[in-house]
Amino acid sequence: MSQSVMTMLKNGQQYMKTWPVRKELYAFFPECRVVAATKFAIKTMPPVAMVSCALLYQNLGTDYLPQTITIGAFFLSLPMQGLLWLGHRSDQYLPPQLKSWYQEIHSKMRTQGVSVSKAKSKPKYKELAQLLKTAFNDLDNAFTKHWFN
Repeated sequence: MSQSVMTMLKNGQQYMKTWPVRKELYAFFPECRVVAATKFAIKTMPPVAMVSCALLYQNLGTDYLPQTITIGAFFLSLPMQGLLWLGHRSDQYLPPQLKSWYQEIHSKMRTQGVSVSKAKSKPKYKELAQLLKTAFNDLDNAFTKHWFN
């Protein structure tokens, strides 16, 4: 089930948009921290790369151009690493504990009348992300609060 790098980057972007970054989820899923760090890196690392390359080039000159380019490439690669991790994670199957939790949430949402897609027999993290996003957007806090206590 190998994916190309471009596919993983696209999946990572989609997963980052889908995953609900909520305080209730921080203790249970690393996605919240990775999404926050990746969004921060997307905003800050291109300017950091430009400034560091400009300063190194100005102070050290062309003799250190390979090192300057390497440092710039490193800073530019940080957001891509987050997107690659998210893209890989989104395509992994849920472990048994999360799978049963996914199915429980799905059935409770159906009984509440929420329009959700059919439950997958082997759900992946991207299906869990979509289900949690729908739950947090469409259900009130009283309904979702007991899931995390």
